[in-house]
Amino acid sequence: MKTSKLSIRLLWYITPLVILPLLFLGGFTLTNVTSSTQKQAKLIVSRFVEQQQQKMFNYMEIYQSTTKLLSTSPVLSDFLITAPNENQTKTKRLGALMDVFASYSEAYPDIISINLVDSLGNSTAFYSSNLSFAPEEYPFFDQVIKSNLRQQQYMLPAKEGGTQLYFVQQIYSVNFHLKRPQRQGYIIVQVAPSIISSSILEAPYDNTLNLLVSGQGEVLFSSDGHFTQSYLSDQEMAQISSLADRGKLDSIVLPSVDELKRMTYSAQLSGGYYYISTIPKSILYQSGKAISLITALIVILSVVTLPVLIFIVVRNLLLTPIELLGEASHRVGDGDLSVFLPAHEDDEVGTLFDDFNHMVKQIRDFQGELEDYKLHLEEKVENRTRALEEMNQQLEVAITEAEQANQLKSRFLANMSHEIRTPLTAIMGFTEQLLHNPQAKNAELHLDTILRNSKHLLELINNILDLSKIEAEKLEVEQNEIEFLPLLKDVESIILPMAEEKQLDFMLDYNFPLPKVLNSDETRLKQILLNIASNAVKFTEQGSIIIGVDFKTGPDHFVFVIKDTGIGMSESEMERVFKPFEQADTTTTRRFGGTGLGLCISKNLAQLLGGDVQVTSEQGNGSVFSISIAANHQTTNIEWIDCDSYIHNQISSTQELAEKQLEANILLAEDNKDNQELITLLLSTWGLVPDIANNGAEAVEMSLVNDYDLILMDMQMPVMGGLEATEMLRHAAYDGPIVALTANIMKNDIDNYLAAGCDATLGKPIDREKLGAVLLEFLQVDNDNLSKWNNLLESEKFLQISQNYLEKLPEQMELVESLYSEQDWESLRALAHSLKGSAGCFGFTNIHSAAGELENSLRDNNKAQWQYATLSLVQAIKYTLSNEEVQLQAAR
Repeated sequence: MKTSKLSIRLLWYITPLVILPLLFLGGFTLTNVTSSTQKQAKLIVSRFVEQQQQKMFNYMEIYQSTTKLLSTSPVLSDFLITAPNENQTKTKRLGALMDVFASYSEAYPDIISINLVDSLGNSTAFYSSNLSFAPEEYPFFDQVIKSNLRQQQYMLPAKEGGTQLYFVQQIYSVNFHLKRPQRQGYIIVQVAPSIISSSILEAPYDNTLNLLVSGQGEVLFSSDGHFTQSYLSDQEMAQISSLADRGKLDSIVLPSVDELKRMTYSAQLSGGYYYISTIPKSILYQSGKAISLITALIVILSVVTLPVLIFIVVRNLLLTPIELLGEASHRVGDGDLSVFLPAHEDDEVGTLFDDFNHMVKQIRDFQGELEDYKLHLEEKVENRTRALEEMNQQLEVAITEAEQANQLKSRFLANMSHEIRTPLTAIMGFTEQLLHNPQAKNAELHLDTILRNSKHLLELINNILDLSKIEAEKLEVEQNEIEFLPLLKDVESIILPMAEEKQLDFMLDYNFPLPKVLNSDETRLKQILLNIASNAVKFTEQGSIIIGVDFKTGPDHFVFVIKDTGIGMSESEMERVFKPFEQADTTTTRRFGGTGLGLCISKNLAQLLGGDVQVTSEQGNGSVFSISIAANHQTTNIEWIDCDSYIHNQISSTQELAEKQLEANILLAEDNKDNQELITLLLSTWGLVPDIANNGAEAVEMSLVNDYDLILMDMQMPVMGGLEATEMLRHAAYDGPIVALTANIMKNDIDNYLAAGCDATLGKPIDREKLGAVLLEFLQVDNDNLSKWNNLLESEKFLQISQNYLEKLPEQMELVESLYSEQDWESLRALAHSLKGSAGCFGFTNIHSAAGELENSLRDNNKAQWQYATLSLVQAIKYTLSNEEVQLQAAR
């Protein structure tokens, strides 16, 4: 009886609550669906036209920029200034100009012809990709002469059909006797309008008509060929112009097309042209009518069926479970704990049933536990006491381990303090001696000691940083193809002198056959081998050091076995040898030195490279370290080395290559004259003589005309920077290597250079090893030629370049002060960037550092630092000038 009343009441409330909103929403939907459909159609058409307009604008902008760049060509300027009576020179420069026209035509396939005409319209240089002749006259030339615009564009219908596209750029020369430039002629570039034709043929809907018309109503392009070269009336053009001004889709009638009402969108292009997209109104809104009918049908069905369905669902989901829950609760209240509700759906009601069952179970469990506590209270207290004692023991162990860790940290800090202070003492002491007595006889010995201790200190810091990265799981390894024979030769070149110094035998033992390459991280693998091999030399007083090389086919691992006849280790020492900051014992540290980081880092690096490091040793009889590294051969096609003769052949060919000079065609794009002379001198080490470009525009021009094997491109230059020049060369299909020269070596800067098309980067000041590596990579120059750098830097030519640079510094200092007083911050930043790169190349590190700080403060707009950074740069230049002799000695 109760259930029936609740059901009726539920149906009574549900019916109006469902039907009234449905009726309201249905009416609202029917009234607004057509409007929404129209808005959507308008949005689609308007976006389509805007996209096509932007596409055409970009297309025209590219060729406008290309025409403008062509008009500023140095080759064109040389041709124009040649006197008419210099026939031979005129003919030679005409040939060079035609080469430039041809290079532009190849870089931009849509260019049909390039014509240089004088101010009267006579052609003086004409190039055509289809080998046609220069036109006698252009229909639009009268308009060109009357116009004051330097750059113009024209679309004209062709006699054979279609439309011709022309770009016109005026050419001026500066006459110093007049106050205004003198017009010398025009560059006229004819382009095949491929993008415009394809854009006209695209359509957002079927039956769409796209037109491109002139301001006089002439149809230049049409998606329907019947309307090409027809005319729209003045009244129709007035409607189209009005639509373009409003930027809206609207309904108009175009009698020149048909008598239908058409939804039309118009956009005005540069040069007075209009892009028009139109579609019959009846076709555009057909979909809206169908949607309205479907919506009405859905509303009617929902009003009829939805209340009944809601009532059935609510009855099954809520009312029936409520009745079951009420009955079960009543039984529990009467003390019946055997009640159990059946499993329900995985929803809130099911959760409520589960919670109710859990509650009943908990009541039963609590009653059982209460009885159990009463019977076993003493036993539970004893167990709890025993558990507390075990926890106390674990706490004591943890305290002991913490104390040991603290002692280990203190010992590590003491070791690090000793290891760092020892080389610092030598560095500071010998530096003070050189400062007080720079002409001492043993100055070179002191400098060698400072360099050796600096390298030791750098190695120590690198080890600490590597261990920190490993423990933080931040160390990443690469996987590149490595030839293992050159890698082992590098290791041998370092370890062999160390062994010979201690009169130890050293040998590489190859277990042939061996794969030629493996895929791993060359830097980290070399670090592992050098760490363990140098330890073998350090802990061996007499005997030999042997590095064995083997390959295990099954696991695809290289195995390097380093065996020595040194002091060896006991079992307990071998357990600690791979732990950080530990050596065999304290006497080992006192006797041989070291921090105990090398083997720990080596083991972790080997595990990151897919392998491990194992050791076997006997105290007094030497140690054997086995290093396994994953080869990561991706395929079964492995190139094998079968005998030792291959190694000797490789060595002899390397020595032969070191004696050769390289022949290559190189372009150096650099605006700083001192850097031009210095880099040219450095490249002469390999017999290379580069061509010089003073800015990016010249670099682009010379690269398109000449075939360079390598381009060294400075990134900040006047007229056109290196970044823009690189992008333009890549756009013009230049595929040779381009190396960026820059003083900005932050990661985001390097990423930008690589994204623009550079193949590599060289930081300023130029590092001799990195320049040699670049030449080795792109021109196959051997690394042994780097030994010629020392002779070059000691040559009279280099010292003369350095002296010339010093003589220009007073002028640069005055320019810095002048730009700061005039608050010309952009020019000051460019000057600071130039000084940073050039001063570093000549070894003036104080000017290099001060100029870098000034450039960074100006670039980051840190106004508080501008005055201080400028004064620092001026003082650095003054200091360098006052100590000119000292600077020259440093350059030597």
